[in-house]
Amino acid sequence: MFYLVARFVLKPLFWLLFRPRVSGRAHVPDDGPFIIASNHLSFIDSIAIPLASPRRVHYLAKAEYFTRSGPGGWLTRTLFTALGAMPVERETSRAAQEALDTALGVLRRGEGFGIYPEGTRSRDGRLARGKTGVAWLALTADCPVVPVAVAGTDRVQPVDSRWPRPHRVSITFGAALEFPEHRGQAAKGRPRREVTDRIMEAIADLSGQEKAGWGQPAA
Repeated sequence: MFYLVARFVLKPLFWLLFRPRVSGRAHVPDDGPFIIASNHLSFIDSIAIPLASPRRVHYLAKAEYFTRSGPGGWLTRTLFTALGAMPVERETSRAAQEALDTALGVLRRGEGFGIYPEGTRSRDGRLARGKTGVAWLALTADCPVVPVAVAGTDRVQPVDSRWPRPHRVSITFGAALEFPEHRGQAAKGRPRREVTDRIMEAIADLSGQEKAGWGQPAA
């Protein structure tokens, strides 16, 4: 109920401020688990994509977003909770695997999970080579991956900027990808790399971004 109320309030406000162009929403499966794999330009991406998606999409967010004090902390905590964000500690030795295990739990409940395969926001607008956690999730949960491209969110809230500013954004959902030829091979490095590269190529086709470091080894 909290999620539905939040969407009822936040979505019109988001549309008013950022005039988003949204396309390809029909590519999101009507039911069952799915992964949203997107490029990452801004903090705002984790708000824009859930509000544009026809189904709820959970994201992981730094635990500190849920523990900040003051009115700003309350606003951030309320916003992320309403949109289905889940807190995760990033400083522990097992942080990466714990994050993937949390995501897997979401998928096994038949829900949607959003991930940024690059691992961090782009500071120069280029698209980095993806890390293979997205493939591990897709192959372990045996679910489709919907590639997504966001644009303009870096103008709404640039890296290191504290507050957003009005600017038009776009969110493009691509055709869902499935990998039956690699089913059951989540533990193998080569299939994970191949699946990740296919996902990143789909994101690149949607976003039109220049690629950065794709010739280098990536985890």
